[in-house]
Amino acid sequence: MKPPIWKSTSIAASLMLSMAVSMPAGAAAPSDWSVISTENVKLFYPGQSSFQWLRSPEHKRAHRKTLQGDSCVSCHEGEEEEIGQVIVSGERLEPHPIEGKQAVIDLAVQAAHDSDNLYLRFQWKTRNPFPGTAHPHWRFDGKEWKAMGWPRLHKKVWDEGQPAIYEDRLSVMVDDGSVPMFAEQGCWLSCHDGMRDMPDLAETADVKAHPLLGKVLKKKDVRKYLPASRSDDDATWNMTKSVEEIAQIKAAGGFVGLMQWRGHRSRPIGMADDGYVLQYRLTDAGKNVFSKNWDKAAKRPKYMFDEKKVGFKSRTMEQIRDTSQPSSIISEENAVAFDPNAGWKEGDMIPEYYTSRTGAKGSAADNQEVKGTWKDGIWTVLWTRKLNTGHPEDDKIMKVGGVYTVGFAVHDDNITTRGHHVSWPITVGIGTEAEIQAVTLK
Repeated sequence: MKPPIWKSTSIAASLMLSMAVSMPAGAAAPSDWSVISTENVKLFYPGQSSFQWLRSPEHKRAHRKTLQGDSCVSCHEGEEEEIGQVIVSGERLEPHPIEGKQAVIDLAVQAAHDSDNLYLRFQWKTRNPFPGTAHPHWRFDGKEWKAMGWPRLHKKVWDEGQPAIYEDRLSVMVDDGSVPMFAEQGCWLSCHDGMRDMPDLAETADVKAHPLLGKVLKKKDVRKYLPASRSDDDATWNMTKSVEEIAQIKAAGGFVGLMQWRGHRSRPIGMADDGYVLQYRLTDAGKNVFSKNWDKAAKRPKYMFDEKKVGFKSRTMEQIRDTSQPSSIISEENAVAFDPNAGWKEGDMIPEYYTSRTGAKGSAADNQEVKGTWKDGIWTVLWTRKLNTGHPEDDKIMKVGGVYTVGFAVHDDNITTRGHHVSWPITVGIGTEAEIQAVTLK
């Protein structure tokens, strides 16, 4: 893989320099990332290429190898651009082509570690000349507060012409070797027919009625899950194993960690959320960094902006991308309880979610130091992750000398679900040889 076009550092030269980095153990992230080697990971658009599709004859003879557990790159190494171009065109696996959709995104990745932490630095160029810090809002129509803004793959956007509003996002999926075939087939183990924006979409009523997904987890749609959590060979969404069987799989480490940095819902507080995938895409135990800003009983937002602190109580469609002003409601910094008598006008908009650093608790709050900045069309995300979070029931515990399989994904240009760009599975070594080697800070 080659360095990204905006960073021409020689990998070999950088690696030699990086070995000379001298810092107190456990002190901090590298002060000079220019001496840390850069790996350019090419992310491509996957469309509707699900676990089931990979194992079907539509996968053009490769399905036999997939069924045998062969790796994706055994057939497709170096084909990211070609695959991405075919899918964004709508020729295959994309029933709703998005105009201008990029086939690939180059993700620059750097890694270092000390005795306590893994430090990651990511950079990628956005399609738009502005950062994706806006997210769906509640909009006052003169009488009621209603949802406004959807991702580009939503029917309201591609069919009804509603505005596409969604945050940029960077996701990291990680496994320690406990999940069968994750090292070979990566995040495709978690993407299935029946999920949002996928073939054979599960009906809301069926999900709500499901004994596990609806009755226990209280879900109304299907999201990422692993085949090990299903009882049939096709890993059908509704063929879940028992609660007891799934608990045994989780206790044995048979889940993948999923960490997500979000341009609207976590960036303003310098964090990322923390979750895992097994029977569903779930948040770790505790309290997540963001919550729904909605009072179900009153049918209105819970919070509005504190006008005394930021100069406004709400935004308009023309203002939500103004990066000179706060775009997110932070409960402990710029929020007050919603006032229904504040003189609301048609077109006033309040974010659909609020975020909180002080409110995030437990294992769900492990990603405490994740800084994202956007400049000249490029996101730079600096991510500090404890090697041992102290939560082995939810997280993959890392150690110096260990090698882990990861999958990267970027959601760019007002998109969610399968609209992202993804990587093949790739290895990260903590001070040891791997495709991405985290340099030891001494």
